[in-house]
Amino acid sequence: MRRLVLASSNAGKLREFRQMLAPLGIEVVPQSALCVPEADEPHDTFIENALAKARHASGRSGLPAFADDSGICVDALNGAPGVLSARYAGEPPAGLPAAREDQDRRNNEKLVSALRGKDDRRAHYYCVIVLVRHAEDPEPLIAEGRWHGKLIATPRGANGFGYDPYFLLPDLGKTAAELAPEEKNAISHRGRALAQLVAQLRVMGNAE
Repeated sequence: MRRLVLASSNAGKLREFRQMLAPLGIEVVPQSALCVPEADEPHDTFIENALAKARHASGRSGLPAFADDSGICVDALNGAPGVLSARYAGEPPAGLPAAREDQDRRNNEKLVSALRGKDDRRAHYYCVIVLVRHAEDPEPLIAEGRWHGKLIATPRGANGFGYDPYFLLPDLGKTAAELAPEEKNAISHRGRALAQLVAQLRVMGNAE
C-alpha cells in the first residue's frame, strides 16, 4: 500500500499525516481530490466513526483508505466534548459554512466557558486510526493513542489547530500550539496512533 486515501478534508490532519508517512514512501491522498464526499459520523464512539469513514472512502475510491477520529476528553466534563469535539459549539449555520478557524474559535470559547470555576483542568486528546484495504475488509487495522495534559484559559502559540492553543503540557511548559510540527508529531495522540499503525504495516510487510 503506497497510496492511501485519507477520509478527511481537514487540512491540519492532512498536513500531519503527510509529514509522518512521507518517510515511508506512502502517498496520502485526501478523499476530496477523488470527489469522495464526507461520510456521516452518527456513532457515539471514536472507533465506530473512524471505521465508517474509512469504509466509505475505500468504497467510493476503490483504494485502501484510512480515517482517524479524534477529540479532546475533559475529566471535569465527564469526557466531553469527546466525539463532538469538532462541532462542540454546534454545526455552522445553514448556508454559511464556517471556516475551520472560526469553528475552532467557537469550540474553544465554549470549552473555556464550561470549565470556568472548575479546579480540575485535566484533559487528554484521544485518537484512533482505522485502515481498511478494501471497503469490506473484515480485519481493519486499528491503532490508538492518548496525549495527556491540562487546559488553560488563555491561548498560547500559533501552530497546530483545534484545541491546541489551550492544551498545556506541564512537563514541557508549552501548549500543543507552541510545539514545532516535528516535535508535536513525535508525541501527540495522532503521532502515537500512527506509530502503532506503521508498526502493524511493517509486520504485514506493507512498509519497509
